[in-house]
Amino acid sequence: MATASFYPRQPEGTALGSVAMGEAQGFEFRESDGVVVVTHHGKVAAKLRADAAAQFLSDIERDDPQLVMARVTGNYKHGNERVARQHPRNADR
Repeated sequence: MATASFYPRQPEGTALGSVAMGEAQGFEFRESDGVVVVTHHGKVAAKLRADAAAQFLSDIERDDPQLVMARVTGNYKHGNERVARQHPRNADR
């Protein structure tokens, strides 16, 4: 008797659950002539110039690069914002 797996097939060499659900991934950036181009899975998602580019490069050094790129592209809110806003640790935000 064949059994069906609840989980989708994982690529060779990756462990099930190796990427947390909701974790940003697939972002890359390149800098050229003061312009930062952020791509998501190979497609241009954002272009940052001047002050925004400088702030982005500073943020990349201090925080998780994938999360920073998700924020600048707007690809980081996925339905749980109201619940998170009501959490005690976010009361002053």
